[in-house]
Amino acid sequence: MASTRHEVQSPFPARSPNAMQRLLSGRLTGLAVGTALAAGWGLLSGWMMPRGPLTTGEALATMTVSLVIGIAAGASMGSRWAMLVAPVVSVIVFEAARLGAEGPTVDAVQSSTYGIFAFIVGRGFHALLALTPMILGAAVGAGHMRRSEPSTPRRRAKLWRGIRRSLAAVVGLALVALAVLIARPASTSPIMGPDGNPAAGSITELTTVEAGGKDLGLMLRGTSTRNPVLLFLAGGPGGSELGAMRNHLPALEETFLVATLDQRGTGTSYPALDPTSTLSLESYVKDTLSVTNYLRERFDQDRIYLMGQSGGTLHGILAVQRNPDFYRAFVGVGQMVSPLETDRIFYQDTLDWANRTGKAELAGKLEDIGPPPYESMLDYETALSHEYEVYSYDRTGNSEGEGGFSENFLVPEYTFTDQVHLLGAFMDTFAVLYPQLQDLDFRNDAISLEVPVFFVQGAHEARGRAEPFREWVAVLEAPGKEVVEFENSGHRPLFEEPAKFVAFMRDTVLTGTAS
Repeated sequence: MASTRHEVQSPFPARSPNAMQRLLSGRLTGLAVGTALAAGWGLLSGWMMPRGPLTTGEALATMTVSLVIGIAAGASMGSRWAMLVAPVVSVIVFEAARLGAEGPTVDAVQSSTYGIFAFIVGRGFHALLALTPMILGAAVGAGHMRRSEPSTPRRRAKLWRGIRRSLAAVVGLALVALAVLIARPASTSPIMGPDGNPAAGSITELTTVEAGGKDLGLMLRGTSTRNPVLLFLAGGPGGSELGAMRNHLPALEETFLVATLDQRGTGTSYPALDPTSTLSLESYVKDTLSVTNYLRERFDQDRIYLMGQSGGTLHGILAVQRNPDFYRAFVGVGQMVSPLETDRIFYQDTLDWANRTGKAELAGKLEDIGPPPYESMLDYETALSHEYEVYSYDRTGNSEGEGGFSENFLVPEYTFTDQVHLLGAFMDTFAVLYPQLQDLDFRNDAISLEVPVFFVQGAHEARGRAEPFREWVAVLEAPGKEVVEFENSGHRPLFEEPAKFVAFMRDTVLTGTAS
């Protein structure tokens, strides 16, 4: 009997060796193109934005370009592997491109509170804006190419396909919502008159001032542009107080035209941090004098008032010392005198407190790092971040809680991008500038000033600041000198007891220097 051969025919069309080679070649070409696009974007963003997007424009551009790069990479590869390959390549190239950048937000990740915050506001925020759109784009691009290819008979996992599409839609809507939030412009509320309309002659403005080749953020608020100008320097280094000044001291705007400066590398001036070689105590002093001249010329006032809080008092005093003819008076709030002496007292008091309260782990860490100064900012976290526990006092009746300037982040004077970066700006600026302050000691460097000086201290000020201040003010010579102590305040009396502070500024400072 003759045998019969049955041939099983494949449901897939046979491919010739040449067809297979063309397919493989196409896949490799697509992989190369997608990888090159991701690498190019990583290189460009690392060069242009070494700390990630710092402005609204940079943030929105990052989201848009990353989405486009993802779509192109997904389409060229024709595979969902683009969702992994493109972001990984982009991150590797970006990190390599910004190796020259320094600071907590770009350094190696540290397992501490400051280190975690630095990671979130640095790499974390950038990843949200760059990698999420890129992954979504890669999924869309790859999916489009797969749908455009000739399909072959096979079962499709409709359920999983539906889940993927739903997830992509949710992510897409979330990114749109994020873009809308980022696009919100900064603003400051008007000063209202008795009729419920903006007061005639008042000024409420967010602007920038060029100083030393950098654009610095400046908030101007006052019931009249004819009021005496008061330039305010926030603490830190690295602090920003736009929200606190408007929230706590609106009554001050009735007497002064209040100019609140975001100093180089802080708050809305965070983009002015780089290159960090331009950030120094000297640049802070020069910036203060440049902004002073801008205010003098714009509002036609030969001399203005200068006020500093905490770290802002350091370069404030130096600016007054260098150009006394620019200023009617200097007001120091929570006055700093010697950062190194302050830190050493803080260190010893914290170590004593840790031993006294049985905090053996903290005491061990402090003994390991030894007394200041330190090269690493994270060591300062160990030595200085327990102030409210070591020097505790009842803040009942204060208008400001223990959070200090961090409680005034969510205000319209900052864009969303500014708000994300406020803490990162503080850490990056502190890391660069604070080591330069270690040799500064007004007990030796500023024992005389040529303008009247007024100091507002808190009765509960920490010993590390209070003792050097008392020693300095006792020998300080000036045309006028007055010290007032607020009984319910610590280091920030202007915000802790604002009504009393406004009265002092109006009745003592302004009245005593009116001539």
